[in-house]
Amino acid sequence: MNATIELEMPQAMANFVAAQGPKNALERNALMLYPFIRDLSISHGRAAELLGISKRKLIDIYGDMGIPYIDMDISEIEDELAVFEEIEASSK
Repeated sequence: MNATIELEMPQAMANFVAAQGPKNALERNALMLYPFIRDLSISHGRAAELLGISKRKLIDIYGDMGIPYIDMDISEIEDELAVFEEIEASSK
């Protein structure tokens, strides 16, 4: 089921925001959910569920827009990997 809401925005934006097909509507709605993913109010999985698509599809949509799924710099990724390797080694 869909809902209709009114959004107030500058007139000049209206033509860009109005959906011009299912792909544009999906991207617009995904972008509307992104701030809630970023502030950890919802997960990528929950956002995908709300949009009626798979999590992988949502990650691909964001990726096509230049929004990374993993929002870490290389040192954070290395730290995470080190923790994972420690856990893996201790479980053997």
